[in-house]
Formats: sequence, C-alpha cells, structure tokens
Amino acid sequence: MKSRPPPQKLRQRGILKERVFGCDLGEHLHNSGHDVPQVVKSCAEFIEKNGVVDGIYRLSGISSNIQKLRFVPSL
Repeated sequence: MKSRPPPQKLRQRGILKERVFGCDLGEHLHNSGHDVPQVVKSCAEFIEKNGVVDGIYRLSGISSNIQKLRFVPSL
C-alpha cells in the first residue's frame, strides 16, 4: 500500500486546503500572507455595503472631528 503524499504536495495540487477555522490565528495569517483574515474582511465589506454602520464602528473624540471622519469617502 502506498503512503499518503506529504501535506505540502497535497496543498500544491489543491487537494488539501489551508484551514481557516479551528486553527491558530497567527499561523493562519502567516500561511495565507494576509494581515487580516479574509472572513473578517468579507464581513466588514458586506456590512459597509448593505448595512448601517453607525454604532458598529466606535469613534471618540471631538464632535467636529467625528463628523469629518463620517463623511470621508472610502479609500
């Protein structure tokens, strides 16, 4: 009976996927090459595109500065 190929070879072939849930966050970010998990980016994009963002993102400070931040177009 043949032994199973190493995980790296299975990942290269697309058979084995990197785990997203149930793994160490730091390790996942290192392996994916991202600073923020894609699932977090996707959720934030969905909320900003389809939801009300007032109250989700906390802003503190001088009221006039907060109003300026609220009306800055997305980069």
